[in-house]
Amino acid sequence: MASGMMDSTNPIEAASSVANMMTIIASQEQTINELRAILAQKEDIICQLTSQLDKFKSVLSIRSVTFAQPRKTRLIGISAEPQSTANIQDLLNKTPQVYQKSQQTKQLIKQAIHDNDFLKHLTESQIEEITLCMFPVSHARDSIIIKKGDVGSVVYVMEQGKVEVSKDGKLLSYIQQPGSVFGELAILYNCTRTATIRAITDCKLWAIERLCFQSIMMKSGLIRQRDYIEFLKTVPTFSNVPMETLSKIVGALEETTYKKGAYIIRQGGRGDTFFIISQGQVKVTVDVQDEQTQQTVEKTVRYLKRGDYFGEKALLGEDIRTANILADDDNVVCLVIDRECFQQFISKIVENKDYDEPPEYMLVEPKIDERFANIDLKSIKIITTLGMGGFGRVDLVTIGDDKTKSYALKVMKKCQIVETRQEQHIINEKRIMMESDSAFIVKLYRTFKDEKYLYMLMEPCLGGELWTVLRDRRNFDEDTTRFYTACVIEAFSYLHSRHIIYRDLKPENMLLDEFGYVKLTDFGFAKRLHPPGSKTWTFCGTPDYVSPEIILNRGHDYSCDYWSLGVLMFELLTGAPPFTSDEPMKTYNIILRGIDAVDFPRSISQKAQNLIKKLCRDNLSERLGYQRGGIEDIMKHKWFDGFDWIGLKNRTIPAPYVPKIASPIDTSNFDSYSPDTSEVPIDTSGDWDKEF
Repeated sequence: MASGMMDSTNPIEAASSVANMMTIIASQEQTINELRAILAQKEDIICQLTSQLDKFKSVLSIRSVTFAQPRKTRLIGISAEPQSTANIQDLLNKTPQVYQKSQQTKQLIKQAIHDNDFLKHLTESQIEEITLCMFPVSHARDSIIIKKGDVGSVVYVMEQGKVEVSKDGKLLSYIQQPGSVFGELAILYNCTRTATIRAITDCKLWAIERLCFQSIMMKSGLIRQRDYIEFLKTVPTFSNVPMETLSKIVGALEETTYKKGAYIIRQGGRGDTFFIISQGQVKVTVDVQDEQTQQTVEKTVRYLKRGDYFGEKALLGEDIRTANILADDDNVVCLVIDRECFQQFISKIVENKDYDEPPEYMLVEPKIDERFANIDLKSIKIITTLGMGGFGRVDLVTIGDDKTKSYALKVMKKCQIVETRQEQHIINEKRIMMESDSAFIVKLYRTFKDEKYLYMLMEPCLGGELWTVLRDRRNFDEDTTRFYTACVIEAFSYLHSRHIIYRDLKPENMLLDEFGYVKLTDFGFAKRLHPPGSKTWTFCGTPDYVSPEIILNRGHDYSCDYWSLGVLMFELLTGAPPFTSDEPMKTYNIILRGIDAVDFPRSISQKAQNLIKKLCRDNLSERLGYQRGGIEDIMKHKWFDGFDWIGLKNRTIPAPYVPKIASPIDTSNFDSYSPDTSEVPIDTSGDWDKEF
């Protein structure tokens, strides 16, 4: 009875207690909501300030201090899927799909592109087409937009919503600013995502796939090159100019538009530009004195139309313009080139009305060295591993038990080659190396294949990689750097004269022979340009070494090798490349800022700085080696004053470092590698490798 009385509770007191509790809970919930609102405001402010800071950095970051520590890790090459000639022709005939969007949304996307460090380098026509081709994407709250480790192919522009960026469970940042761009690296090449992006709220995004983006970039470049070359051919002065020279001229032309009545040049003015009319008509007048009024008036002399050019006299030495030229139609378009470019490419043509074709080298039919014709895979014995690659490894081998001679055997997994769509690159590598006969290029003796692997039997170069020597020494002096740079120049001279671009220069791909001379190896990104003067469009190379035209998909040729030569010089002298970062996208943005944003250590001489800066020019017409004098302009640079080029070719000058090699199977100059414990690859069918 007593127990029952104790368990009973006054209903009024209980109700009051519950009411008090509910009041406390409501108050706490209100406080939590207020704190959440304050936190959200703070996050908004942080996002806005971060966005503004990024904008200021892109404008104010004129100098980029580059006293990076000598790198201790190897650089890895990257390649997108190669484009075939058939693909490119299809591209020119294909119209990309367009998605409807409001004018406000179009403006948001365009502004996002202009504000992005990478995308802001695109042309207005490219930005317009990319804007039209972006498609809508919606993500619900808590959904994953990008997952770390996944293969990415899409770039996004935020219109509405908020996302969080995290890596390995650690929150990195929030993105909620309309017009924010993320995932840019995926539109350059096939890559794995480096962070996870999760929707905090419902999100409305706009996106574009890599294939569509690259198609727009390639198509605009191809059409420009094709149309300008065809147009230049209609100008009598250029009708007999070789395609290779025309291609260079096209790369230097700038398109300028004038309204009717606008003066293009004025009589008496100093001239440093050459004009070709591509659209519309212009009027040529001269200033004369009216006999009756004694005032100066303009007298029309003649009219010029599409295909005519003017301004050449001023560029050939007569600095004063002798006539006025005015736009006589609305939207007169002229192709303009300045004095420096003119002197490099055109002055010789205008003066002589002729141009000698560059020497043409006959292609060497690839054939197996007779000494290795009867060797089969069973007779090859592996000694140890010399290096690792993207598709396998390189082993030191002997043929049978004969240890008086050794070879390098590159072993590549066919399934990985097919999976990454690199078949054409591997075929190019085999063809170019089999054809090449240069003391500065590693020799390929023959190839083999089976169901799982491709094999390339090459000379071993037991001095090891130049990179390991650089890593151990931290940097080289200028004499040492000059010797190794000269070896690369000789290799480039051989390749470029045969219309072959290399595209993967770095210390890791420079091997030392027993005399200390450098030989280029790994031709997986090399390609023969056909026809001569044409460009190629595949993104490939090593992030720290790629040129701006590769990053921006403008189309590239052997000029990209000269850019990488400047980067190599800098790394040999300092131990680190001039453009480097912990993330590829950051590296590309640093490259796009240009060499003038790089601080050079005082240890680099003025002559060396001058050469590096002339090699790493964004404007191709300014890039040393790409001008009328060709690669000899580099060899004649004052940094090479006194260098014995003949002695280098004849291999009579001593190398700055001669590696110690005890025997044909001595691998002491290479790093050690653990045994291959990876799974045996699956068999791969198809006849794409029939040349092996």
